[in-house]
Amino acid sequence: MPSLPRIRRPRTRDSAIVAARPQATPAELTAAGLTWIHLNTPTHAQAQALAERFGWHPLDVEDVLSKRQRPKVDDYADDGYLFGVLHFPVYDRSIQRLNAGEVDFFVGPDYIVTLPNVQLRPLEALFRRCEEDETYREQLFSKGSGRLLYEVLDDLFDYCFPILDKIGHKLDALEDDVFEGRSNEVVRDISNVKQEIISYRKIVKPERTTLRLLDRHVGRFLPEELEIYFDDIIDATERIWDILDNYKEVVEALESTNESVIQHRQNDVLRILTVFSVILLPLTLITGFFGMNVQFPGFGTVWAFWTIFGTMAAAVVSMLAFFRYKNWL
Repeated sequence: MPSLPRIRRPRTRDSAIVAARPQATPAELTAAGLTWIHLNTPTHAQAQALAERFGWHPLDVEDVLSKRQRPKVDDYADDGYLFGVLHFPVYDRSIQRLNAGEVDFFVGPDYIVTLPNVQLRPLEALFRRCEEDETYREQLFSKGSGRLLYEVLDDLFDYCFPILDKIGHKLDALEDDVFEGRSNEVVRDISNVKQEIISYRKIVKPERTTLRLLDRHVGRFLPEELEIYFDDIIDATERIWDILDNYKEVVEALESTNESVIQHRQNDVLRILTVFSVILLPLTLITGFFGMNVQFPGFGTVWAFWTIFGTMAAAVVSMLAFFRYKNWL
């Protein structure tokens, strides 16, 4: 069958015009001689403009624009700044999974620049609070760029704990479902929670080493009395890792228990079917024996029928009593 010709419709000039999306501009706050610049998902031009303004290395600009950058800390002591990359869990509603949200940050003696690749609510909330509350901004910025970086990371790591609580609630609900007879339905739910825990562990594991490295290098941007602050972030990371280890053991135990429950129910079904098969076996033997086309005593009489029927009933009752005695039923 020949294909039909396509109808050509003339395009109007207006239909070819596509409105360009407005690009976000870097938000900037300044107080007490310190500047904080914040920008979500920077473009190449924006990252290059910031690099020219603060004198960043070109490789750092590539790392900012890269979509697959591992957590790390680079200290440019000669250039007077510190560059770091950290990841934080972000729930992606489109695929219903935890993804890693990347935050690139630059810390200098009189500035801090945060460049996340996704919108992180704790970071946005802190920046908005500093923007709206001039007294708080003056108080926080007066303590230096290192202390401001601590506040940023502290809020981001604090946001990790509610996500852990949600995973914990899911595990509690799964435990109830397993023991309430919904084992077959929760197999997929257990797999989803297990995937969330694995994704979370992939995010947190490399950051434990990175934060210890950051703690050693960020000291030159902190007053001496504030150097202990970053130990609190390291402790929070270790707590997150310990909770994830516990959740990993719990979900593996739930998965094993659920499989045992399903297998136990299957064994019950097989046991009942086996009992029926064993009971029918002697009945089949009796009916087959007396169903032969031969003459036997009482052949064709009523009392012979009831004798055979009583023998079959006695066999059934005897076998059921034996199975009950053995606790097989």
